[in-house]
Amino acid sequence: MTLKEQFEQAVAGSKLISSRPDNDTLLKLYSLYKQATEGDAPDEGPANPFDFIAKAKHNAWSEIAGTNAQDAMQQYVDLVAKLRA
Repeated sequence: MTLKEQFEQAVAGSKLISSRPDNDTLLKLYSLYKQATEGDAPDEGPANPFDFIAKAKHNAWSEIAGTNAQDAMQQYVDLVAKLRA
């Protein structure tokens, strides 16, 4: 199975995690997914300075800038496997 197929299975499996992960873990999942599928975060963050959730997501994604798509996919697959165990 290719890494892309494993990643797609992990994305589907992430919706089946029995208990809701903490916010830091959710941000990690979000940032790894975005990095794997879109690359580095745009320089500008959310337009609304009071949208704290969007700002947290953008910050988490920006923190892993430079991570290549394959590494982000593998980290995502590993994290979902750990959460489903």
